Amino acid sequence: MRFHLIDRIEGWESGKSLRAAKFLALGEEYLADHFPRFPVMPGVLMLQAAVEAAAWLWRATSDFRHPVIVLREVKNVKYGTFMQPGRRMDVVVDLVKQNDDTATFRGKGTDDAGQQTISAQFTLHGYGLAARGPAGAAADEQLQKHWKARWALLIGELRGQ
Repeated sequence: MRFHLIDRIEGWESGKSLRAAKFLALGEEYLADHFPRFPVMPGVLMLQAAVEAAAWLWRATSDFRHPVIVLREVKNVKYGTFMQPGRRMDVVVDLVKQNDDTATFRGKGTDDAGQQTISAQFTLHGYGLAARGPAGAAADEQLQKHWKARWALLIGELRGQ
């Protein structure tokens, strides 16, 4: 199962920060198991939403240089209130530091009532597949095209679309 947890990017400043939103619907399949009588967004998926927001900031800041971005390290994770269906989680990430292939972020999620859902610091690692040969270079190109198209959808409202 693959998740795309960021539904909309509401603002961003290159190399600094990004604001995004996740709208939690009852129809999301993981809610059937977590927990059937008290459906809430799993904490690891709240963290994943912050990681996705950070990956979007890094992609946009670096002109989509890294076709593959993975989570390398997580520190200081703190969970707050439950995220229940019908609620919106606002995610804010700040770029703390970066070098060629890693970037460290601080992320925070709050529900639509302003209560904290999660906060964490994490490091992402970016890389390409081109060094693995022609198939890797083709995969990099496809991934970059995919990420740029998805970015255009997520920021559509920022550009007045």
